[in-house]
Amino acid sequence: MIEDIELGYVSTIIVKDLSRLGRRYDMVGYYTDTYFPDMDVRFIAVNDNIDSDEGESEIAPFKNIINEWYARDISKKVKSAYRIRGNLGEPLAPPPYGYIKSPDNPKKWIIDPEAAQVVKDIFRMCLEGKGNETIAGILQEQKVLTPTAYWASKGIRKGGKKTNPDPYKWNNSTIEAILAKQEYCGDIVNFKTYKKSFKHKVRRDNLPENWVIFKDVHEPIIDRETFERVQTFTKKTKRRAPKKENGEKSMFSDLLYCADCGSKLWYHTNTINKDIHYFSCSNYKKDTRGSCETRHYIRADAIEQVVMLELRRLAKYLESNEEEFADLLIKKTTADMAAEQKRLEESLCQALYRNENITNLFSKLYEDNVSGKLSDEMFMELSHKYEVERMELKDRIQDCRERLAKIGEMKQNKDDFIKAVRKFMEMETLTAPMLKELIDHIDVYEKEGSKKKYTQQIVIYYRFVGFIKIPGELEDENYKADTRTGVEVEYIPTKSA
Repeated sequence: MIEDIELGYVSTIIVKDLSRLGRRYDMVGYYTDTYFPDMDVRFIAVNDNIDSDEGESEIAPFKNIINEWYARDISKKVKSAYRIRGNLGEPLAPPPYGYIKSPDNPKKWIIDPEAAQVVKDIFRMCLEGKGNETIAGILQEQKVLTPTAYWASKGIRKGGKKTNPDPYKWNNSTIEAILAKQEYCGDIVNFKTYKKSFKHKVRRDNLPENWVIFKDVHEPIIDRETFERVQTFTKKTKRRAPKKENGEKSMFSDLLYCADCGSKLWYHTNTINKDIHYFSCSNYKKDTRGSCETRHYIRADAIEQVVMLELRRLAKYLESNEEEFADLLIKKTTADMAAEQKRLEESLCQALYRNENITNLFSKLYEDNVSGKLSDEMFMELSHKYEVERMELKDRIQDCRERLAKIGEMKQNKDDFIKAVRKFMEMETLTAPMLKELIDHIDVYEKEGSKKKYTQQIVIYYRFVGFIKIPGELEDENYKADTRTGVEVEYIPTKSA
């Protein structure tokens, strides 16, 4: 609703009473007294006889406090009932993957044979010494549906992503959670999570000593001895510490991106030679079971050398051709601004026009359904289709408006960029703050050529101004980074045609 208000779709809000808007007196007061008037939205609470067009209500703050008190009281009663049920051994959570509710008694769990076999396979592979990533890869190769996709295929309503592009791609965290779930021994484990208060929706992990465990309540999938062996085995598997470079995270982390798939490049340390640090595509299919065809490997010391040389070239150009450099940025930002503004305005007009058409289509659908020209089933199907499109259009309209509003900042951005380059000219080494101030992101392409001699394209996109092609004799200059003995690497810091 807030999104619709900000997009200008809402002029009046009508509720049964104030409690239907909310039961937090501070938030309800903020919306009714500040936000709605600022957005020129009329607010009506029918049973409380409140209408913002008739002026402020003196009784509304007291009603809001009473509504919150009522919610607090109900929360206490629900928690009490919840605590009683949990202490009596009734499962408070839905059955985990591998179990389903008994059709005769929804408070009892029975084994789901198909999913239970997958759970058994996971425990077996763990005892064979396979890691979580290996197990996840095997399940993916065997086309085993993930728990969320499996529940969806069976028509079981559960939380989690419903639009995962690959229903067979298992995550390490899923494998880890299954291996740690004591419920597979036939136990009920209650109070594993809690909420701080009725005002907080996020559930937090409870300490194990606060859990209440009832053993051998339902049929086990994994025998207790196997479960304990797996717990002993997994506890011995220590998490690897975050990879460091000279004791610190690489300053290029979060700046490097794959030029082919757009994914971030992850920072690694060579397992044999700890002095070698490198980046590779986080979506590379052979490393992460992703979809990127090539690895986009680049040494950390190589990217540092190339970026340093390119920044020095940029600084040299500014120093020797200051007016020309400023004119280049003005032309670039002006051209970019005009092109971006035109594209955004066209996209916004198209989205607004289509949104208006969808509103008319909704009205026509309703009339056809009432008159009998359109069946209820077809009406629901088309309504859902148009509603999904309407939500997408709403996001698109908001994004276009926000980006159009930022275009006016381009001139100031040009001045900020020149200041950042001047600051770099005073420094002898690269630092993380300086990189963040100058560079938006860097695209890394896959290398080309032989193993002993190859080229690799690297394109730097600067903050505020994007890619800059420096004119003149330095335009076609490439760099050779001396990082690997016996291997000649040439880096191309230009943009593909």
